Amino acid sequence: MKTFRGTYTVMITPFTAAGEVDVAALRAFVDWQIAEGIHGLIPLGSTGEFLSMDDDEKALVAEVVIRQAAGRVPVLIGTGAEDTREVVRLSRRAEKLGADGVMIIPPFYSTPTDDELVHHYKTVADAIALPIMVYNNPATANVDLKPQLVARIAEIDNCLYIKESTLEVTRVRDIIRLCGDKMIVFGGILGFESFVEGAQGWVAVASNVVPAEMARIFSLVADHGAIKEARELYLKYLPVIEFVGGQAYVAGSKALLGHMGFAAGSPRPPRLPLPAAQDAAARALVKTFDLVWRGAPIAAA
Repeated sequence: MKTFRGTYTVMITPFTAAGEVDVAALRAFVDWQIAEGIHGLIPLGSTGEFLSMDDDEKALVAEVVIRQAAGRVPVLIGTGAEDTREVVRLSRRAEKLGADGVMIIPPFYSTPTDDELVHHYKTVADAIALPIMVYNNPATANVDLKPQLVARIAEIDNCLYIKESTLEVTRVRDIIRLCGDKMIVFGGILGFESFVEGAQGWVAVASNVVPAEMARIFSLVADHGAIKEARELYLKYLPVIEFVGGQAYVAGSKALLGHMGFAAGSPRPPRLPLPAAQDAAARALVKTFDLVWRGAPIAAA
């Protein structure tokens, strides 16, 4: 098993003007992310609009990203679903395709109990040999994986990582304290703050747009202990991080990339492109930070 560490982009999925998965753009996006120094890639997360894709499209995106990355960085596939059997199926498929791991949000409608959540993750873990990144996001999952519950899940052999996406950064401390090396913490919403508390990574949305800078924030803290310099870089890019937070995480990321020169396409309904005022703000951010797409040119699909 590879060890996961650093800033991982929870990737957007580029769509063509006709609304189909843009395979050429997706390949170029993977290459650009890696060239910019990102530490890992996670397709088919919420930012990748996995809930708005059919099964064939999910398989296509997973296969394209895994093949294009070609082992240069780890690739974790989002395999969350409401039915435990479906999570097993998607996770087995990710393993067969060559993924390095899977990221699994809890079932997001049924509001399972703690015992049901432990059973859910153990069932999936028993079905695959891949490392699992558990994903705690109470705002979207309707359940909250609190540190005491995470400690129970950490007893499952290959539940080795957690993306902790609350605004309570002390949870990073508490998970490390309760789980030791059985559960490695990645920040979700909070990157810099999580690193300071001992997180070994960040599953970031903003790195769709500024991968080099988001990766550097991690390296400055975790590899060099340069907390002051990291904080300055973090605060500098906070307007970008905040712009792709909240409800605009998909549309905002795609708008910024579009103004940079990368045709990411529009979000799929029910999501809509940014309203005119927010899109103008996206254009202004791109100008302020001098953000330019420096990847390969993409032929119109």
